[in-house]
Amino acid sequence: MIDRLIEKIRKTGAPIVVGLDPKLDYVPGHIQKKAFDEYGETLEGAAEAIWQYNKGIVDAVYDLIPAVKPQIAMYEQFGIPGLIAFKKTVDYCKEKDLVVIGDIKRGDIGSTSESYAIGHLGKTGVGSASFAGFDEDFATVNPYLGSDGVKPFVKVCISDNKGIFVLVKTSNPSSGEFQDRIVDGKPLYELVGEKVTEWGSECIGKNGYSAVGAVVGATYPEQGKILRKVMPKSFILVPGYGAQGGKGADLVHFFNEDGLGAIINSSRGIIAAYKQEQYASYGEAGYADASRAAVLDMKDDIEKALASV
Repeated sequence: MIDRLIEKIRKTGAPIVVGLDPKLDYVPGHIQKKAFDEYGETLEGAAEAIWQYNKGIVDAVYDLIPAVKPQIAMYEQFGIPGLIAFKKTVDYCKEKDLVVIGDIKRGDIGSTSESYAIGHLGKTGVGSASFAGFDEDFATVNPYLGSDGVKPFVKVCISDNKGIFVLVKTSNPSSGEFQDRIVDGKPLYELVGEKVTEWGSECIGKNGYSAVGAVVGATYPEQGKILRKVMPKSFILVPGYGAQGGKGADLVHFFNEDGLGAIINSSRGIIAAYKQEQYASYGEAGYADASRAAVLDMKDDIEKALASV
């Protein structure tokens, strides 16, 4: 799957992933009204509004980008109907030939992690048959429980040609409370980066990159520079662009000399672009067109930053 992601990045010329992290507040009024008229102001109505909103954005941007990243918590808040909307979104994005990164941040003791890995990336047995559950292409993984929590995901990566992104240095302000702690003379995030390299050593693709990648926030470019060297064969998923303050100029050190090795995420900066002053002229009715314009501007920003190196 890492090779397919690279192929899509090369084809689009855009190392960009759009975070499908919808809030009901982002959904234009006309979409909410239609959903509520059909299902009422219920969990089902909210989930339908979210799904239709996602569909409009995907239709507007799928030809520009290689991947999307739906954040499962944004769907779980609407219960079972929300999870159905999540699955609809995953399936529709795959129909549009997009790579789907399930932002699930799972990681537990071995047997539980195995079930998470099977449910999101692999196949589960039912009698003599087997079925894919959510069937994302990649998943984000929390390494806090150590190898017990990560290796079941690596196993599924190998058996089902999938991939993972391990949380290494996250973009949130308090990430340093644990991730920056010095252990044996190194910050903890660097030790986790070394484990990412180790975990990924047995699943290197034809392009030289591992199916085991890392999450490193755009808001920490200096740490990104260090981690790029620690994990030379790992793709880095970089959140924090745009709404969280990251800019194209902050991103150059996340890439390798081959121009690959990183994919940059923007969520509300794209999916709620119509709420920003820069794209306000599109209005609610043009929310999807505003998202497309935001993707094009992001692509241009990254291209200029990489060209300046």
